[in-house]
Amino acid sequence: MDSNDFKKAYNFLVSNSIAKKQDIDKALEESEKGNEDIFDVLVNKKIINEEEATKAKAEFLNIPYINLKEKIIESEVLNEIPEKAALFYKIVPFEKIGNSIKVAMVDPNNIDALDALKFISIKRSINTKIYLVSKSSFNFAVKQYKTFSEELENILENVDKQVIVGEEKKKGETETKIERIAEQAPVSKIVNIIITNAVEGRASDIHIEPEENELKIRYRLDGILHNSLMLPKKISAAIVSRIKILSNLKIDETRKPQDGRFRFVILSSDGTEKSVDLRVSTFPTVNGEKVVMRILDTSSDIGSLENLGIGKKGLKIINENISRPFGIILVTGPTGSGKSTTLYAMLKILNKEGVNIVTLEDPVEYFMAGINQSQIKAEIGYTFASGLRSILRQDPDIIMVGEIRDKETAELATHAALTGHLVLSTLHTNNAVGVIPRLIDMGIESFLISSSLNVAIGQRLVRRICKHCAKEIEFSDEIRKLIQEELAEIPDSQKEELNLKDGIKLFSGEGCKKCNQSGFSGRVGIYEIFQMTAGVESIISSKVTEAEIAKEAKKQEMITIKQDAIMKALKGITTIEEALRVTED
Repeated sequence: MDSNDFKKAYNFLVSNSIAKKQDIDKALEESEKGNEDIFDVLVNKKIINEEEATKAKAEFLNIPYINLKEKIIESEVLNEIPEKAALFYKIVPFEKIGNSIKVAMVDPNNIDALDALKFISIKRSINTKIYLVSKSSFNFAVKQYKTFSEELENILENVDKQVIVGEEKKKGETETKIERIAEQAPVSKIVNIIITNAVEGRASDIHIEPEENELKIRYRLDGILHNSLMLPKKISAAIVSRIKILSNLKIDETRKPQDGRFRFVILSSDGTEKSVDLRVSTFPTVNGEKVVMRILDTSSDIGSLENLGIGKKGLKIINENISRPFGIILVTGPTGSGKSTTLYAMLKILNKEGVNIVTLEDPVEYFMAGINQSQIKAEIGYTFASGLRSILRQDPDIIMVGEIRDKETAELATHAALTGHLVLSTLHTNNAVGVIPRLIDMGIESFLISSSLNVAIGQRLVRRICKHCAKEIEFSDEIRKLIQEELAEIPDSQKEELNLKDGIKLFSGEGCKKCNQSGFSGRVGIYEIFQMTAGVESIISSKVTEAEIAKEAKKQEMITIKQDAIMKALKGITTIEEALRVTED
């Protein structure tokens, strides 16, 4: 930079109040002395953070700014610029629309980088639009080259450190032939890498989705699906067949959905092994079979109810009800909302030497010593209903039923609760107060519900702010008004958990190495807990509505899932955007 450039940048920083004038003066002096970029000096001296500096520099240079720390870049976009060129010139493509690509640059004044980009544009007959990106944001983006090229290259070089453990299968000649094709390198190794990346990246689900011309791999991270990889469509059938072989499914059946399971063992670089189970579901689509694999880490520790996100009053209600000798406790919510984890946390408390606990699960997600866990097998007629009948002859004290899906299971669970057993289960409803109408719809008499139901727990999951990079943020008047309206409905006894002396404060994660620049780390539950009381019993009838039950729940001072989410945002556990995203009506 020449002296004129330094002065222009200085004037821009001062006129836009990017930092205090005395700090900018010191930065100018240091940048002129060392011939450094004044924006870099402000970051190095920790006067402003890197993203703020990059955003200001982009405005100064009249170049659009981009933050790539949360962006998953598709492999076909990355392929527009070779990895070596991207690393050498500090440029990375991040989006492609038609014949145009958007390219992020760390230094838009680098003549060599601009010439290289011009050469690539002419060679590939594409148009490019330049964006300014911070160094850390660029580093996060280029790491994705390794996901899409380096690891797949290693597969082709027969570098295979993964071990798949599956059950022995009887195969006919036709199946053996298909299996040989599916197990050839690189197909079996590609499957290994897909699973390994998901497990190491803390994904909960793997989606393998055939499209018209390619095979898309997506991972669900903290509840959000991200594009991870695009593979040639021609290997789609082989990859699905490989997964079917591991899961003991019928390879030649492509017209019907199938469900299976297998175990996957990762051998890490330090020689230790980690074992996970994968629940597999195949589904026929117009472009081929789609596969979804749910990752079940059966060796992971089950947290306490408090660590799951249940507040003080909720903990009191649950502890009182799991201490009762009989009755039903139901956890509700959509698929993947953590219902099973909440049930296991209760079983962890109840698991004592003097009680017989028996479970019926589909599948068994955690293995717990001291508990008799049983896996449902619908294909041989072993269902929740038939299993529940058998459990009652096993002299149980506590029964956990994975899910109440039909009238027969609901009736048996109610009968068990009325005959001296504590029953824990899940039910699919939108909220806790919807449990009673749902049971009535299933055909359970209202007087039996009032006698057997102890408590209903509704829940969802929100992403947790990374504690290593959390910071207070500013927010709009619209958000403030929304929060104040919800706070007005929350009972004073519940608001005691909030520190509102200094007003409403909200937080967000900036992004750091600990959270892979996402600003989030893990998830936490948001809950509403509704218990059976004399007031609820008096209003239950065949024509009871959710609105009537909701009124009674308000008298119990129950906070709703949305209110709990907003309270967690005010505590700095999650962001307000995340709270509203998950609880949208």
